[in-house]
Amino acid sequence: MRTTCVATMLGGGHAENALPQTAWANVNCRMHPDDTPEHVLATLRSVIADSQVTITCTYASMAAPRSPIRKDVLDAVERLTGEMWPGVIVMPVMSTGATDGKYLRAAGVPVYGVGGMFTDIDDVRAHGRDERLGVKEFYAGLEFMYRFIKALASGS
Repeated sequence: MRTTCVATMLGGGHAENALPQTAWANVNCRMHPDDTPEHVLATLRSVIADSQVTITCTYASMAAPRSPIRKDVLDAVERLTGEMWPGVIVMPVMSTGATDGKYLRAAGVPVYGVGGMFTDIDDVRAHGRDERLGVKEFYAGLEFMYRFIKALASGS
């Protein structure tokens, strides 16, 4: 797992029939919890290595430590996953999206994203105009979360 950056918007020029005098790119970076905005900017400047290119930060996310993997949380996820979806492997991953969990992590409260919602790997519509989740998958995820919270609350 690492910080990743991708150009999400590109623009430039003033006419369709002329070479552009200026161009710009919006680069969105999803930062690993141990990374810093300063390090990401320095890396981008090093990779671009062109003194005529100006790189500025329009929004810097605050740093927050990663949450340690807790055995009780992972055990509950593995047990319930095995009960509901036999054969599915549980693997910790870092969310590619931003969450408000970073504010809790910065205050020393560990945060875990557990969903139990499955989607069609060949039909990814995250953040699209027609983002959706199947009805069956929604209710299975709801049942998973109910059992998961109940397991953590009871200590079993």
